Amino acid sequence: MSGQQSQPSPLVPGKLSPTRQVPASIPRPEYVGKPGPTPYTGPEVQDDETVERMRTASRIAARAMEAAAKAVAPGVTTDELDAIAHAYMTGHGAYPSDLGYRGFPKSVCTSVNEVICHGIPDSTVLRDGDIVNLDVTAFIGGVHGDCNATYLVGEVDEESRLLVERTHQALARAIKAVRPGRQINVIGRVIESYAKRFGYGVVRDFTGHGINTSFHSGLIIPHYDDPRATTVIKPGMTFTIEPMLTLGTHEYEIWDDGWTVVTKDRRRTAQFEHTLVVTAEGAEILTLP
Repeated sequence: MSGQQSQPSPLVPGKLSPTRQVPASIPRPEYVGKPGPTPYTGPEVQDDETVERMRTASRIAARAMEAAAKAVAPGVTTDELDAIAHAYMTGHGAYPSDLGYRGFPKSVCTSVNEVICHGIPDSTVLRDGDIVNLDVTAFIGGVHGDCNATYLVGEVDEESRLLVERTHQALARAIKAVRPGRQINVIGRVIESYAKRFGYGVVRDFTGHGINTSFHSGLIIPHYDDPRATTVIKPGMTFTIEPMLTLGTHEYEIWDDGWTVVTKDRRRTAQFEHTLVVTAEGAEILTLP
């Protein structure tokens, strides 16, 4: 039995709850309270000690996402999911990296149905048949760990279920393609060629990124075959891969809140993300719970 059709009424913004507080004892990223982060000028290759700290941050992010995901169900608000992830991160001594990043008002991103990314948690109630992406980043020990996954809400139609499953598979294939000596564009080539099999759109303007002491280091990881992405992959590099696939167009619009990115045709979209460190053999996933 299939759930709702994959084209319910378009989303509209909900109401925001008050800003969640973080204990004063938890160190903040340098950008909190500023219009934007200080540009990163350090190396993309990290030393073992930095990677070890990133393992801790990444594990907390993954577990916070897992805790919030357990609550995904019809009738739950996206704000409630934010509260769970926020409590997990702060309860484990981590700062939610999203909170205050370029003024973002909440601790995680919750992107429902046609929202590609950067959905703001609010009073929006999840409905049976929805899909929702949780994007969680934790900051602890001076470094960030960033992950996301798309979850099914109740009984979801086959088209949406397959989109979610295949987006997850696209990430897995891309991670397997990471090897020292290859260029970054191998990642997007693998994702795009797999997505094309099913006629999916591949979002181009929102990408994976370098991550370390900086939330976004300046290294860009496209999810399509971009001939400009010629950076050579080296052991010790740390970055995210986070493909965003759509049932229709890759074109998008941004809501008046300046954050929420929706598909132009309002068709559904899914995303998955891991933070990785490049090893001599390939890539190690840091964001495993």
